[in-house]
Amino acid sequence: MPEQNFDVVILGAGSGGYAAALRASQLGLSVALVEKGKVGGTCLHVGCIPTKALLHSAEVADVTRDSAKYGVTSTFEGIDIAAVTTYREGIVASKYKGLQGLIKARGITVVEGEGRLTAANTVTVGDDTIVGKNVVLATGSYSRTLPGLEIGGRVITSEQALELDFVPKKVLVLGGGVIGVEFASVWKSWGTDVQIIEALPHLVPNEDESISKQFERAFRKRGISFSLGIRFASVTQNDDGVVVTLEDGQTFAAELLLVAVGRGPATANLGYEEVGVTIDRGFVITNDRLLTSVPHVYAVGDIVPGLQLAHRGFQHGIFVAEEIAGLNPIVIDDLNIPKVTYSDPEVASVGFSEAKAQEKYGAEKVTTYDYNLAGNGKSHIIGTSGSIKVVRVNDGPIVGMHMIGARVGELIGEAQLVVNWEAYPEDLAPLLHAHPTQDEALGEAFLALAGKPLHAM
Repeated sequence: MPEQNFDVVILGAGSGGYAAALRASQLGLSVALVEKGKVGGTCLHVGCIPTKALLHSAEVADVTRDSAKYGVTSTFEGIDIAAVTTYREGIVASKYKGLQGLIKARGITVVEGEGRLTAANTVTVGDDTIVGKNVVLATGSYSRTLPGLEIGGRVITSEQALELDFVPKKVLVLGGGVIGVEFASVWKSWGTDVQIIEALPHLVPNEDESISKQFERAFRKRGISFSLGIRFASVTQNDDGVVVTLEDGQTFAAELLLVAVGRGPATANLGYEEVGVTIDRGFVITNDRLLTSVPHVYAVGDIVPGLQLAHRGFQHGIFVAEEIAGLNPIVIDDLNIPKVTYSDPEVASVGFSEAKAQEKYGAEKVTTYDYNLAGNGKSHIIGTSGSIKVVRVNDGPIVGMHMIGARVGELIGEAQLVVNWEAYPEDLAPLLHAHPTQDEALGEAFLALAGKPLHAM
């Protein structure tokens, strides 16, 4: 076929790729979006959206069990996994249809098939040659494993975990980060016995240490077991289950082993290095404008070193489209991108942890305040415990916010504005929050840091 020419050619239609396509088309640029699977990528089809559907199912199960304390008579009879699957697939299908319609309405050309970068301005898809004045690499990530640990049989990744047609009786989860604790949370709510294995000293180890410790207490209270600080050594499996051995000789047995040790960049065998794109351990190296070592070739999302989050991909995609259009968008550091773990309890954070703030500014120049959700009316009503921790520079701005408790992910929007706009507690204190809301907890923390707490001492 004759070559097709566009202002922007995007390789990969996940969060970063389709965001770049939508914004570029909005800015009047012609766009080709190359995707070997389905537009929407990992997040929509096997990541964020379907896993949160499972987590909502898990929440409903827990609420049903506990309904009597709210004056509601109900009986929990178990999980109908076929019905859960129908519910999950229905949500994904609806979002997928909506995204397809949006892409079509914006006049974006979707090229189906596996693309390969064959020149600085060219992506080849089968016999098709797609040429762009600018190219955006957005090929996403895959579920990693450990050296010598093969996926297969009863050793599964999150993708296979989503597709299970039964509720296991006992599961081992290798990895206590976001993916591991979210699946652990779902399974526990469904009645599964769960054991997490984490080589680092804490669960959710990328969070402020005080939050990680509260999270561990909450998981213990829920009956979720975990081993910390000892590395995985080996696994064996048979028709009945798996046995995992740790480096200290401990063994754990279960029906399945979920490998949740993070995600790797999907960049191999796509022609990147041959064209001159600098790669380091699989990641595409860019400058702060997301430009690679090759002129007019950009990279976005999970293939760029840093946080691997769908909304970071969205932000990258929008940024690159505006950069190509000459709008000179502002750079948002990974530090100031919000993070949420959607387990029970939820964890949400943005900005510096207490330790990192002390490292940067000096321990004597950093003040923190922890507001316990026990003092928040709405949190008491919905039956959650937890806290809001605010980190500020003395006589200066708030530089970090860290939360744990049910639904705190819904509070991170205000928190990211506070941190990114370098707000002072004294400026925020007059802006009281609606009562009764969990959002009030943020307001109480700001009031306390401004020296005038209302519902706290």
